[in-house]
Amino acid sequence: MLKDCERPERQDGPAEGTVRIRLDLAYHGAEFSGWARQPGRRTVQGELESALQVVTRSERAYDLTVAGRTDAGVHARGQVVHVDLPVELWAEHGEKLLRRLAGRLPGDIRVYRASEAPAGFDARFAAVWRRYAYRVADNPGGVDPLLRGHVLWHDRPLDVEKMNEAAALLLGEHDFAAYCKKREGATTIRTLLDLHWERVPADPFVAGSAGELAVATVRADAFCHNMVRALVGSMLLVGGGHRPVEFPGQVLAGRVRNSAVNVVRPHGLTLEEVGYPADDQLAARNRAARRLRTLPGVQPAGVQPADG
Repeated sequence: MLKDCERPERQDGPAEGTVRIRLDLAYHGAEFSGWARQPGRRTVQGELESALQVVTRSERAYDLTVAGRTDAGVHARGQVVHVDLPVELWAEHGEKLLRRLAGRLPGDIRVYRASEAPAGFDARFAAVWRRYAYRVADNPGGVDPLLRGHVLWHDRPLDVEKMNEAAALLLGEHDFAAYCKKREGATTIRTLLDLHWERVPADPFVAGSAGELAVATVRADAFCHNMVRALVGSMLLVGGGHRPVEFPGQVLAGRVRNSAVNVVRPHGLTLEEVGYPADDQLAARNRAARRLRTLPGVQPAGVQPADG
């Protein structure tokens, strides 16, 4: 259920004299304190805004709006941001922007596409879903050293079939408060569109060299803080035989954090892709996503729209 937000509406398009630019990027999150700019800390936003200011020879930095704010240590290879630049600046630097950013950015961030966004586009509010992958190795010998930066090691075999049974019970629109780190004034209602596990080769280019990985695909309209990592933690308990298939659903229904559920480490998590509607539907999606969301019969006060 959507309710009109009482806060002032943010402008949903670029200001006069500016053009909205979509940037698609990837980063290795190990040495970042997450996406969002923080004083005294190295962040993806901080590095990218600084590099953009330098390569465009601008007197000030331009704010970036991101599709999904990743936590410290989380990776991305399908992240999307937008930035509103003066028309003259984009005309002067647009064609050379990718090459110049590649020369300025550190090796753990890469922008691989920069394009003028269609009308109504907003990296955060126009998105209809975000897709993450969480990679786990349950090989008793541990993780291939070349994969250790983005794969979690689980020291017991995992029953993927049971994990998928548990995952099916979590799909749909729910209050995921039991799987989120609570933020003041933020809603925890989300629609979980897809959650499944599969076995894949650890390295598809070297057959049999490192066994297989158990990979979770998690797709939702938006995610709250720690949600994916907590969901994975609950299902690892099922896959490892420590809890029954019904356990993750029971935790969800309780709507409070369960001490048995660990928020697994961030390095196994990667933002893979962000989905957007057709260009002619962007503006409508942008407006709808700025409204408050509640479950039927629930009337919370002072709740902000979902983040990403």
